[in-house]
Amino acid sequence: MNFIGIDVGTSSIKALLVSPSGEVLASSNPQYPFQTPAPLFAETDPEVWWQATCVALRELLAEHKAESIGGVGLTGQMHGLVLLDEKGKPLRPCIMWNDQRSYQECAEMTEIIGESEVLRITGNPILAGFTAPKLRWVEKNEPEIFSRIAKVLLPKDFIRYRLTGEFFSDVSDASGTSMLNVGKRQWSEEILSAMGWPSRWLPEVTESTVASAKVSSAASSSTGLTTGTPVIAGGGDQAAQAVGCGIVNQGMVSATLGTSGVVFAQSDEYRVEPEGKLHAFCHAVPGKWHLMGVMLSAAGSFQWFKNELGGEEQKREENGEGNAYDFLTAAAAEVKPGCEGLVFLPYLSGERTPYPDPHARGAFVGLTLRHGKSHLTRAVLEGVSFGLKDSLSLMQALGVQPKKVILSGGGARSSLWKQMLADVFETRCSLVNATEGAAYGAALLGAVGCGVHSSVEEASKVWIRETEQVDIGPDCAPYQKNYQIYQDLYPALKSSFRNLSSD
Repeated sequence: MNFIGIDVGTSSIKALLVSPSGEVLASSNPQYPFQTPAPLFAETDPEVWWQATCVALRELLAEHKAESIGGVGLTGQMHGLVLLDEKGKPLRPCIMWNDQRSYQECAEMTEIIGESEVLRITGNPILAGFTAPKLRWVEKNEPEIFSRIAKVLLPKDFIRYRLTGEFFSDVSDASGTSMLNVGKRQWSEEILSAMGWPSRWLPEVTESTVASAKVSSAASSSTGLTTGTPVIAGGGDQAAQAVGCGIVNQGMVSATLGTSGVVFAQSDEYRVEPEGKLHAFCHAVPGKWHLMGVMLSAAGSFQWFKNELGGEEQKREENGEGNAYDFLTAAAAEVKPGCEGLVFLPYLSGERTPYPDPHARGAFVGLTLRHGKSHLTRAVLEGVSFGLKDSLSLMQALGVQPKKVILSGGGARSSLWKQMLADVFETRCSLVNATEGAAYGAALLGAVGCGVHSSVEEASKVWIRETEQVDIGPDCAPYQKNYQIYQDLYPALKSSFRNLSSD
C-alpha cells in the first residue's frame, strides 16, 4: 500500500508517490501561471489547479497501479480565497496568499472585532495575506458575487472537493483564515457573528490525519484513482513541510531557507506572542500547535544578489565551470565573520517577522572602500541569518528552547550558510533525509490517516532520519556583535523606509 501527497503550490502542483516506509517512488510537477490583473493583485482560476492535479495523478499512476494507493494526503498554499456558488462552481478566480489588495479591510476588521480579541481568538493579527480580509474585500467591491456565495474554501480544499464532492478543511490550514478559534481548534462564532457571515459557508474542520472523504466515481474517471480511495484532511503547506522534516514533538524547531524564510516550532500548548509578531497556528499533529516566524526574502535575497551583481559568476556557470552560487560562497568564505563591519538588511520585499511592514527596504550599512564583492556576499548571508534569528529569539522568549534546529530549503545546501546559521543561532543544526517538502508531509499524514502508522510521531520515526549535523563553531562573537547592530537598524530607519516608499 502506497500513499500520494499533493501540494497545491503557487505556480505548480507537486505530487509524490511514497511507500509505507517513506521511500519516494515517483513524482510529478505540472506548472501553471498566476495572474496579476492590477497592482497588489494575485489570482488563479481554481480549475487550473484541478487540471494540473489530474495530469500529475495520471503521471504517477502510469507506472503504479491505482489499486496500490492506500490514500491521498493534501496540502497547499495557505490563505487563498476560493468562492463557490450553490452548484459548486468557482464564482471568481482565487485571491491568493500573496495578494495585498485587502490592507484596508484588515484595519476595518480589527476595529470591528477589537485588536485584543483578534489576537486572543486567532493567535495572529489580521494580515492582508489572510483569507478573511479578502472575503471582506469581495463583500465591499463585488457585491453581486458576494450575494451568490455558497462555500468558502482554501486552495487544497477545493482539490478535495473536486476529488470527493465533499467540503472539509483541517485546523492547520484554517488557522490562516482569521476565522478560526486557534486555541479551541474550531471556527470562531464570535468573528463570524461580528462580520455577519454565515457559518454554513465554511467547510467542516477536522484534525489533519482524519480520513475525511473518498474519491468519487467522477474524479476516478479524471485522475485514474480508484473510486473510494480515502482522502486525508492534510494540512497547510508550512505545517505539512514541518511534518515532512520531522518537527512533530515539543520544542522541535526548523528553519527553511527558501525564497522566503520560515522558522517553525512545535508546541504542546497554545502560545501567543503578546504583540502578534509570531504566527500562532494549529499544527498538523493532532492536538498540537506551532509558532512560526516568516521573513519574506531569505534565499530570495541571495538570488537577487546573484542575478544583479553576480554577472561574472553566472558567465562561469554558463561556460560549464560550476555553479554561480558556489563561486560566490567560496569567495565569501574567505571573509571573516562580521564582514569587517558590514551589515545587510534583507527587507527586499518588505517584511513580516518581526516587523510586519510592507514599506521596509533592503540596505547595506557600513560600506567602506575596504569592502568588495566577497564582503557583500557574506553580508547578505549573514543578514538573512540574523533575520531568521529574530524569529528564533521571539520563540525562545516564549519558552521554546531547542536542542537543535533542522535546516531545509535550497539555501541549506551551502556548507558556509549551514555553519553560519549554527553560529548565529548558537544552536546545533541538522539536516534530514526528507527533502521533498510539503507534499512529503502530506503523504505521511495520508499514511497515518489510513492506519498504516499509529501517529504522526510514530510515522516520523520510520520515514525521517538525520543525515548531517553542524555543531557551533569556535568563534561566534563577531556574529553576536553584528546581530545587535542589525537589531538597532530597522527602528532607526523605519521612518526613512516609509518616506522612500511614498515616492
